[in-house]
Amino acid sequence: MVDKTILVVGTYDTKNDELLYMAEQIKNQGGNILTMDISVLGNPLQTCDISKHDVALAAGSSIKAVIDSGDENSAMQIMARGASTLAFKFQASGKFDGVVILGGTMGTDVALDICQALPMGIPKYVVSTVSFSPLIPPDRLSADIQMILWAGGLYGLNSICKASLSQAAGAVLGAARAVELPNNNRPIVGMTSLGSSTLTYMKRLKPALEERGFEVAIFHATGMGGMAFESLAGEGRFCCVMDFALPEIGNLLAGSVANAGEDRMLNAGKSNTPQIVAPGCLDLIDFAGWQDIPARYKDRPFHEHNRLIKSSALSNEERRETARSIAERMLKSNSPCHFIMPLKGIEEWDKKGEVAYDPEGLAAFTDEARLVMKDPIFYTEIDAHINDQCFTDTALEIFDEWQSHGIITA
Repeated sequence: MVDKTILVVGTYDTKNDELLYMAEQIKNQGGNILTMDISVLGNPLQTCDISKHDVALAAGSSIKAVIDSGDENSAMQIMARGASTLAFKFQASGKFDGVVILGGTMGTDVALDICQALPMGIPKYVVSTVSFSPLIPPDRLSADIQMILWAGGLYGLNSICKASLSQAAGAVLGAARAVELPNNNRPIVGMTSLGSSTLTYMKRLKPALEERGFEVAIFHATGMGGMAFESLAGEGRFCCVMDFALPEIGNLLAGSVANAGEDRMLNAGKSNTPQIVAPGCLDLIDFAGWQDIPARYKDRPFHEHNRLIKSSALSNEERRETARSIAERMLKSNSPCHFIMPLKGIEEWDKKGEVAYDPEGLAAFTDEARLVMKDPIFYTEIDAHINDQCFTDTALEIFDEWQSHGIITA
């Protein structure tokens, strides 16, 4: 087995024993280590491979300037910039294969930036006193981050915190050895959807696109899936996106935590990735099962899908608002955009006789879409449901035309 190198990051002035313990666990399992110190005031007991001075310099600063910055928050943000810059640089040059970062709230704040700076597939483990806490907003989480609670370890080693630290050490080394990184052998189409009982187009589109020589990655548009989709789209990892499930836009406008951030539907355009878009499941608002419903929605009936998620419907005016928001985002794109409007429904429950059938609401969205989907957006209406074969055929016709003109390349 080829040895893998793990970057071990933390404040070595205050967490030296814990960081050394993790490093020893990695080495005892045959791995190599690279150490990065992100402390500010104190000095580590031993020399680190990447010193705090290196980190500050990478942020265009110095430790003296960091100390003089005014407060610990601004100081650690400088260190976060430097640490993220160096982590990206050293990973790109093959210096390490995975990262494990230790911290309380300060260290975790830095850790989240470091993980977001690294590409998907590089193992990222954070040992934190606030793992899984609501203090961490979803948009700070990288798509494939792993976290474990640093239980009982705020100050000094003990048998309880060693259980967390040793798990993290073994997990990151094991992941670095086992991970199958994206090989880019085939161009990838990024697609959004929800559960296959609600939106079924992916069952037909995936094999059809694979027959054309493309790989298909389908993202669950319930917040975190949309963030992963956007992250990869921003990196230019897709040759085309089929963004056909947009409930995260409605959730964002409604104030639901089940959203994918303010940059939803913006990153493909920034990376010149062509976009085929449809309003799948945009008639619903999804709230977290534990979330208090905002007052303006409390008079609406809610369906509890499970203990994690509950759904209600958008009003006619809210549907118009989502149409405007989608158009605004598509109009910012640097790449071709084509919007498909299915006139007979946008998810499985939006059929005659089903619980979400609302022709008036769909008409409100459609009327607004006709007004706001302006040049250079291509706009196509189909007299079909989003789950009908006609929708699949239309999407493939657009895809094939773009490929024939070199807009999509195999």
